[in-house]
Amino acid sequence: MNPNTPLSPRPLHHLSDVHHRVLTTRQLRDHGMPASELAGRCRPGGPWQQLLPGVYLLHPGPATSEERLHAALMYTLPRTSVPAQPGRSGPYGEAMITGLAALALHRFTSAPPLLALDRIDVLVPRTRRLRSAGFVRLLRAHDLPRARTVTGLPVAPVAHAVADAVAQLTDVAAVRRLLTEAVRGGHCEATAVVRELARAQLLGRPYITEAVDALLAEGRALAEGLMYDMVREHALPAPLWNVELRMPGGPLLGAVDAYWPDHAVAADIDMRGAHREEGGAPWSEQSRKREHLERLGITVVRLTPKRLREAAEEQAAVVRTALVASADREPAPYVVVLPR
Repeated sequence: MNPNTPLSPRPLHHLSDVHHRVLTTRQLRDHGMPASELAGRCRPGGPWQQLLPGVYLLHPGPATSEERLHAALMYTLPRTSVPAQPGRSGPYGEAMITGLAALALHRFTSAPPLLALDRIDVLVPRTRRLRSAGFVRLLRAHDLPRARTVTGLPVAPVAHAVADAVAQLTDVAAVRRLLTEAVRGGHCEATAVVRELARAQLLGRPYITEAVDALLAEGRALAEGLMYDMVREHALPAPLWNVELRMPGGPLLGAVDAYWPDHAVAADIDMRGAHREEGGAPWSEQSRKREHLERLGITVVRLTPKRLREAAEEQAAVVRTALVASADREPAPYVVVLPR
């Protein structure tokens, strides 16, 4: 007991519904609940139960999925009162739901229902001195991503949650389903998933590498469809699709996704985006190709799946500007255009 502890229990009705049903030892103590009374209420057959160390469910019977998620986050809170720290936000500090539970909250149909999960993964800072317990599995990260708020809970972004889920799975079909839904369902870009898998050092697993190859192919197909729609819906001149450029009798210059020969303008989908290979070296094959073509006088417009999906009109304007500007440039040398 401390000077701020009330002499008689305060009612809990001012708390929100789930916050009323799930409380920590510290919260109950702050409301005037003696340890002896708490232990009595949590005896077999009693009205309350202990869900996790230091976390209590204030009713008998099974916990709901909402209560389990809330309890998992409450378990990560300090056991004693501590001053607020920079970077902490909301009632759960820096902790956030990740893995399959996060994907279920993001409405993945390939993720099991929340109540079917034996474990709820919670992402916490690497410096937290806390162990996994009960149905809570703690995952640690040196740099935490920015949490998304889903149904009032802090949840890891899709790409990060996918990587955390895949790290715990050995079912190849389940891994493929999660990766495919992440991209096909429009939750995130393929490159974001690959980046998170690389961060988690999962790309060395053969079945994940195979799934990633399929994922990138899926992402490219979707991006190409978005580019077709952009050209049609914004009345751009029809290009030659998926071609290779070669100097007459000379070497291959590179493959591009679209080419306007009358304007010497090419468009290329950058599937790697901001991805960096191990060691921090930039993925440079595409940039080398672009520099080579532009030295010959061919303008290369770089398009990303994210921009095609979220700003197609803006991307169409960039392509149109390049086509119009070609009239003011010196003519590019003749190149041979071959189907890819």
